[in-house]
Amino acid sequence: MSVAGLVILRQRPGTAKGVIFLTLEDETGVVNVIVWRAMYEKFRRAVISGRMLRVTGRMQRAHSVTHVLAEEIEDISFMLDRLVAPDPRQALPHAMPALGRTETWDSRS
Repeated sequence: MSVAGLVILRQRPGTAKGVIFLTLEDETGVVNVIVWRAMYEKFRRAVISGRMLRVTGRMQRAHSVTHVLAEEIEDISFMLDRLVAPDPRQALPHAMPALGRTETWDSRS
């Protein structure tokens, strides 16, 4: 199974013996991801710095809580940048300038 979402929480409890817990969120809800030490070492950069991740792994249900046991982790944060910075070829003919506290913007200009 694969899940993807924004990383809203990273936990590495001292008592967890190297296990990392991630919480991902998308428009449908949240999912808990368990990253065992070997997977952390393999996908360290994505786990540490990824803002949005795609995780493939096995689903586990325990005590009415669902987790994904990570087997592959991919940093897909670049997709967020596409949302913020659209293709310049599709830019509006006139963009609203950045406003300071005392500046005003007139739509007729």
